[in-house]
Amino acid sequence: MGFTRAELESFRDAVVPDLVGPGCRLLFVGINPGLWTAATGAHFARPGNRFYPALFRAGIITHPITPSEGMSAADRNHLIERGVGITNLAPRATARADELTSDELRAGAERLASEVAEFRPRVVAVAGITAYRAAFGKRTARTGLQDDTIGGTPLWVVPNPSGLNAHETVESLAVAYAEPARAAGILSAPSSPAR
Repeated sequence: MGFTRAELESFRDAVVPDLVGPGCRLLFVGINPGLWTAATGAHFARPGNRFYPALFRAGIITHPITPSEGMSAADRNHLIERGVGITNLAPRATARADELTSDELRAGAERLASEVAEFRPRVVAVAGITAYRAAFGKRTARTGLQDDTIGGTPLWVVPNPSGLNAHETVESLAVAYAEPARAAGILSAPSSPAR
């Protein structure tokens, strides 16, 4: 399945529903839906996005998910059963995240606090350091576990899986995503070498 530029543009400002079920342990927070995501109704759906390959490589999901043509009910259920949820800081779809305003990102941080109170995940992982800094007013934040929480819930910042984030690979993303997944109890802690 492919889309013309005009078809994708017709999804500008569309909203993609959160993918969150009962028992959410790890809530991934994207910046906002891209046009391809809005067209398919599946988060991180643009061909070449490394989110799902990284989740699979990390062991967070147990089979590959390829949502570029939409996501099957079985794949949605698999994510929910694994305790993985997905939301966004800004709900409206754009061609690029840099089309969002600082006000939209700050409002997204406030909305996220309400979603965390509602969904009650064990861990929140925001995918994108630049958006995190703008949304939360943390200009010097680095990736990894943050000192701050969201309503007492541990907060991580992980690299954005977009192909525009060229210095990341599926392998480096898998390593980064595994850390909050371990903290959320989705993955077990690595065993220590025997002495």
